[in-house]
Amino acid sequence: MTLNLIGEKTASRRKALGLSQSALAKQAKVGHSTLDALENGRLGELGVSKVIRILAALGLELKIQEAADRRPTLEELMEEDLNDPGLDRRR
Repeated sequence: MTLNLIGEKTASRRKALGLSQSALAKQAKVGHSTLDALENGRLGELGVSKVIRILAALGLELKIQEAADRRPTLEELMEEDLNDPGLDRRR
């Protein structure tokens, strides 16, 4: 995931939660200009601790996983779906 995509997802989540940039920046203990630059793709590099604080303030987290050499097959996705305990299949 690129920093630009993290910024887009951050802005989307912030807006969905009805937070202003100033409110989120204060909650995440980062500067308003840092958050604005992240959301608008104007940062070349941002410290991981700042990204983690911003995401945590939005109820999000980074996930580390092995990079895939290929896209998953339909069968693999269906198996993953079947094994996901968070999905309610009673409907």
